[in-house]
Amino acid sequence: MGTPNATREGPTEVFEVEARWCGYRRIAGLDEAGRGPLAGPVVAAAVVLPRRYRLPGLDDSKQVSESHRLTLFAQIVRRALGIGIGSATEAEIDRLNILEATRLAMCRALRALPFPPDFLLLDAVTLHGLSVPQRAIIKGDELSCSIAAASIIAKVTRDRLMVEYHRWYPQYNFAEHKGYSTPDHLRLLRQYGPCAIHRSTFAPVQHLLASNVAAFRWVVDRV
Repeated sequence: MGTPNATREGPTEVFEVEARWCGYRRIAGLDEAGRGPLAGPVVAAAVVLPRRYRLPGLDDSKQVSESHRLTLFAQIVRRALGIGIGSATEAEIDRLNILEATRLAMCRALRALPFPPDFLLLDAVTLHGLSVPQRAIIKGDELSCSIAAASIIAKVTRDRLMVEYHRWYPQYNFAEHKGYSTPDHLRLLRQYGPCAIHRSTFAPVQHLLASNVAAFRWVVDRV
């Protein structure tokens, strides 16, 4: 299979068309949201689009505004042939590491599709132990319309989960920063300490937990 023009023109159907030339018909694009945050799950989506799919403004979720993502989300949900969503919890991220948890979330998204795909397009990730053919594409969310659609579904789904978590832990302002390491989140994390959905193996949280343990031992040693 070839490679599309390197000029930044937004996602196209080039990779999907090439897969169809090879005889594949149920081509699923996969992407995730939430690899970098200090709190919350990583969420993956698998999306199968119809042939000759045209959605003006479709792009990698990081390239579009929140309001436009919501518009794209609704249009993708309405027109996609199949959508599957999967996630991995912060506990699974801490146990497996973020890459393996991302793969786990993607496998769960595949299982959530209403039918099995016969070819996968992924954003720079390879899934192990699957019989279905797959292709990892560097910056795939900027090049493939299926992967871009999956990035929109994953991002909006995860953002909504973080807004729900905000109701549980309002002191951290998750509705605003969605768990990413913004100055405001880091300040609140230092002020209140980690909560149940913080990722204990991520450096700022890990350092804070270690300092708390050290302070506790200092007090115990002097009792």
